[in-house]
Amino acid sequence: MYLNALKNRNALFYILSAGITNAGNVISGMAFLFLAYELTQSNLYTTGIAISQVLPYLFFGLIGGVVSDWIQKRRLLIIFDLIRVPLIFSLVFFFYFGLLEYWHLIVVSFLIQLLGCFYNPAHRALLPIIVPVENRTAINSLLDSVTRGATVLGPIISIVLINTVGIIHFFTIDAVTFLISALLISKITLKEDEKGLAGKSIKDVFLTLKSFVIWANQQTQLKTLFIVTFIMVFLNTWVWQVGLLLQLSATLSNAEEWYSIILGTFGVCVILVNIIVPYVWEQLNLKHYLIASSVWSMGIFTIGLAFALPIYFIGALIVAMGLPISSLARVYLLQLLLPNDMLGKGFSFNAFLLYLSNAISLGVFGLLSTFVSINIIFVVCGLLMILAGLVSYYLTILRK
Repeated sequence: MYLNALKNRNALFYILSAGITNAGNVISGMAFLFLAYELTQSNLYTTGIAISQVLPYLFFGLIGGVVSDWIQKRRLLIIFDLIRVPLIFSLVFFFYFGLLEYWHLIVVSFLIQLLGCFYNPAHRALLPIIVPVENRTAINSLLDSVTRGATVLGPIISIVLINTVGIIHFFTIDAVTFLISALLISKITLKEDEKGLAGKSIKDVFLTLKSFVIWANQQTQLKTLFIVTFIMVFLNTWVWQVGLLLQLSATLSNAEEWYSIILGTFGVCVILVNIIVPYVWEQLNLKHYLIASSVWSMGIFTIGLAFALPIYFIGALIVAMGLPISSLARVYLLQLLLPNDMLGKGFSFNAFLLYLSNAISLGVFGLLSTFVSINIIFVVCGLLMILAGLVSYYLTILRK
């Protein structure tokens, strides 16, 4: 199945580009945090780097989706990859001339993510244009496995780099990955209509967004997908990213080590599930998405009940069975339900919802955790996620 899908050379170049770029992004993301702390010795300023990487998507993510639908996607990807090369390499230049300061990291981090607001929806929208429907589940699965694999390998590679070339050359490697990505994307052959920004204005951007929201609100499956995604991510983000570590810390003396082991095990299982999915389902639908989301929810609920280490692993494995299928189904549905001229807007709107729900989740549950025990938050979030999945399944599948 995978070999047949990869006979499409465009898909092969696309996946290689995504994997290489993601590996570079993971490495440079760590470098931004490491150098910010080295320069400031401040947790607050280091957190500022993370904030600088989120804000662009909240302010410009939707605009990026509109623009990516207006111009040729392949050309945009190549140009933005090439722009990011000198931008990221400027940090290496400043470092060797003794000029590197914290504000350089903030500015470059912000600009890189700002370009991502336009790059990412165009990149996502390109896939359904170059891959036929019957191969999309396999290609989506491969793409997710490659990008997650890069995320898992990134920290391992960083340890080697720290002890050889130094943290600053994380950026050098990232710049090289952008060059390779541009080369690979240039090898993708497709015919796109000549597009441009001529005659477009800021008003047109907002009118286009308004028309997209009105149209999406009339699409039952799409509306359900967006609403359930927002709820699930809101209830999951804090408990999985922060709450898990805090709950382990309350029960184990070596919590950091077990936290890393659990996440590593989770990552391996997710990759295996991604590989298996296309052999089970050639196409995915809203039913698969809602059932998988409910399974993912049960994993969160199980972790909330954990009183011993094996139960943490059982909960993480349940999450690893539901989360990747839910993610693949969401991407497949977006590719299927969105017209070609709305792909950029659809994916950028989805990304905006993810970042918005992430930010709200971190704020709300971070504050709530000062008053309520972590395991209670886990249990409540898990139950609410299960309820959201079951209610949505009843309203959209059973009742229909």
